[in-house]
Amino acid sequence: MNQQNTSAPIAENKMGTMPVGRLVLNMSLPMMISMLVQALYNIVDSVFVAMLSENALTAVSMAFPLQTLLIAVGAGTGVGMNALLSKSLGEKNFKKANQAAENAAFLYFLSFLVFLVLGFLVVKPFYASQVNQADSEIMQYGIQYLSIVMIFSLGMFGQFFYERVLASTGKTIFSMISQLCGAFTNIILDPILIFGLLGAPRMGVTGAAVATVIGQFVACIVAGVCNHKFNPEVRLNFRGFRPDKTIIGHIYAVGIPSIIMQSISSIMTYSMNLILVQFTVTATAVFGVYFKLQSFFFMPVFGLNNGITPIIAYNYGARHKKRMIQTIKVSMFIAFCFTFVGFLAYELIPEALLGMFSASDDMLAIGIPALRIIGIHYLIAWFCIIAGTVFQALGKAVFSMIVSIMRQLFVLVPAAYILASIGGLHAVWWSFPIAEVISLIISAIFLISINRTVIQKIPEE
Repeated sequence: MNQQNTSAPIAENKMGTMPVGRLVLNMSLPMMISMLVQALYNIVDSVFVAMLSENALTAVSMAFPLQTLLIAVGAGTGVGMNALLSKSLGEKNFKKANQAAENAAFLYFLSFLVFLVLGFLVVKPFYASQVNQADSEIMQYGIQYLSIVMIFSLGMFGQFFYERVLASTGKTIFSMISQLCGAFTNIILDPILIFGLLGAPRMGVTGAAVATVIGQFVACIVAGVCNHKFNPEVRLNFRGFRPDKTIIGHIYAVGIPSIIMQSISSIMTYSMNLILVQFTVTATAVFGVYFKLQSFFFMPVFGLNNGITPIIAYNYGARHKKRMIQTIKVSMFIAFCFTFVGFLAYELIPEALLGMFSASDDMLAIGIPALRIIGIHYLIAWFCIIAGTVFQALGKAVFSMIVSIMRQLFVLVPAAYILASIGGLHAVWWSFPIAEVISLIISAIFLISINRTVIQKIPEE
């Protein structure tokens, strides 16, 4: 029997009543805007660092695998919490929704402790494995930057937790507000701390890391306040809290495949760095710039994902099949629009995009053809991203994990290695479109299976 808290609202949540097109925009638009701002400050961060030197930009770019791992754990745990919490709300089981949030908070704190330790132990050997003694400046910059980001990651994990609780209950406007506060804090502090403006000490690459960490703590505090004041559907009460193995199991049943799926990106970027650095460190800088640029076009799609995951999960719990299907169709169209704009930008203005990062002649010579080749995969990436979101929302995150493993580890990296051996640096970039085609085929097969075995099994309303 479902148990309801006395604080639970009587009215049906908007995720079960609002017209789907409007609901997707209502839930996703704030997340998409905040993700755009997040992408903007990621780009601005690298733009300021690039003004120091190309070595500084390369060092920050090489930090991406471990930064991705941080984000993977935060986002993946949030996916697991979102799916369970939103499904519990759809079933009107408000007690279970509260328990899901409390146990997720516990998991986020444990994650911080793990990365705190790793920040002291693995950063130096991580950089030593990618650069040689002649690039000691890159190693020095990288260790300074990445150590701070990992050791002070509590703000990032707290931000993930509070924002995902807000998103799970449809309060995405407050998630947007918190992310905007954190992003603008970072953007304002970046030039001040990097270059020593307004009386602040000139901290260089270290200043970029400090600005990032302060921005994350600001976002965490704002999101926490918004949860306390404006989110009556989930009430956090840690008095007498004991971890619940069953709840944690449900969270990680969806969350761990998502964490693994996103962590694979860390392995992929690390492997690509090792392949590219054999040609020149400038190639790794180009690869890092590509990831910063792609975030500007993909981050809104990921914001869309964050918005539609609770919608699909809620209506799955409420057995609203038509609303689920409508949500998937609308989100695919929106995702295509964003990735198509990215495709056009990469094909038409690659020189201008690279110019934002103070690109040298060597970087332009490598980067312009690289961006045009990589940009091709934007034409099909939208489908794979939304399909993965559907798998996660319906508790089939293992499908997303399989697609991600196949794409990045079994296709992209081996293809890059083979192409590098056969055709040199220019050929390496074709591994991205090749991998995306394989991802499209596998995602389509899984989505057809999910539709037949899960969605179409729901009785007509």
